[in-house]
Amino acid sequence: MTANGWEAVIGLEIHVQLKTRTKMFCRCENVWGEEPNTRTCPICLAHPGTLPVPNRTAIEWAVKLGLALDCEIAERSLFHRKNYFYPDLPKGYQISQYDVPLASEGRFVVPGPDGDREIGIVRAHLEEDAAKTIHVGGTAGRIHGADHSLVDFNRGGTPLVEIVAKPDVRSGEEARRFLQLLRQTVVELGISDAEMEKGSLRCDANVSVRKAGEDGYRTKTELKNMNSFKFVADGIAAEVERQIGLYESGQEVVQQTLHFDPQQGTIAPLRSKEEAHDYRYFPEPDLVAVEPPAEMIERARAEIGELPGGRIRRLEAEVDFDLAYGLVTSGRDELYARVPGDDRRAIANVLMNQLAAAGVDPGAVDGGELAKLVEARERIPRQAFLDAMAASAEPGFNADRYLTESTVSDTSELDPVIEGILAANPGQVEAYRGGKEGLLGFFVGQVMKETQGKADPRVVNERLREKLGA
Repeated sequence: MTANGWEAVIGLEIHVQLKTRTKMFCRCENVWGEEPNTRTCPICLAHPGTLPVPNRTAIEWAVKLGLALDCEIAERSLFHRKNYFYPDLPKGYQISQYDVPLASEGRFVVPGPDGDREIGIVRAHLEEDAAKTIHVGGTAGRIHGADHSLVDFNRGGTPLVEIVAKPDVRSGEEARRFLQLLRQTVVELGISDAEMEKGSLRCDANVSVRKAGEDGYRTKTELKNMNSFKFVADGIAAEVERQIGLYESGQEVVQQTLHFDPQQGTIAPLRSKEEAHDYRYFPEPDLVAVEPPAEMIERARAEIGELPGGRIRRLEAEVDFDLAYGLVTSGRDELYARVPGDDRRAIANVLMNQLAAAGVDPGAVDGGELAKLVEARERIPRQAFLDAMAASAEPGFNADRYLTESTVSDTSELDPVIEGILAANPGQVEAYRGGKEGLLGFFVGQVMKETQGKADPRVVNERLREKLGA
């Protein structure tokens, strides 16, 4: 529930780019980051007389994703032509699915700190991606203000699964959790890298608001081109606030497509959407119906392990919700399970903080060696601990060489260092004593720098407080 009794109503449309070896309807290699227009052929460039051939692996993976979303898999599904004209669509239509999608009527459970939220799934269907239009010139890389536009057809024909969620999401934060959990599910299924920065996971949000208890839906707007989970959450929150402000000032919301500027935190219109496009869908005459065999469906079902949402609830009993959520959605819970030790919360904290900051591959870390470091984290110098984290994924890593180092905790060694730093920073000392207690971190940092990270932080904090309070 938002402020003043208003309720947000949010529906998400997510595109997941499948990482099959070849494209959806041709044999061009499906790769990212190649030189523009080097992965094309007469089929994906829509030369006259060419015919599409479906990618069997893409169909199998779409079935697997549909099952993970608890969808019903259609016994007979059709491809359709979705007709529209744009420079990145050489055929003048996109091969997609319309009224008979491959998967439909599913649900996705999103754990939250206050309980589970079930988000309905309308459909998950297969289609081909459009090419990529690159706007050159201007300041924002968008068509408005650009000098000219170029088209890279490498992406054209890449297999996509479009997931349409019911308008069950009630906040930007809930949308963020939904997307993070969905991304982790897709990654664990092995069907996509699902990286928003690269465009292999894309999300549009349909946003409206209504008064609590109100039936039906008010006018919605569509937020497009959001390329991070944080931007999705922030963009939705900004649009909800904007719509509430309009209604409370006696104005109306206009149906339109919007762009959220994450740097400025502002919403700007891209184009009006006063009426729906007529895509003139009709069955693709060059493709037969898709009829997934029962053995394919059962094989896909057997390949789906414990879903991320279930693991969050299981781990929550050992740590807390936030740590469990972070471990699972970052893919570090597998390493967490391999690290022995009784203090599970300490292990989780190290994985989500120091190890995450080191940027190492969790799959390459030896759980036993990491456990030694976690257990000794208060006894060895902080810099040694951080160095060990950074090296922990190296082949043959051994924690013992870092465990021999010790912290400096003798006050007779630390006091001269502390006193020298206080003497060198009289302005900060005066400010601290005047109430700016946050400066304590500055002094601790200076001591750690002077001692090359070997000072015991607890002793440093105690001695600094004593001397600054004198």
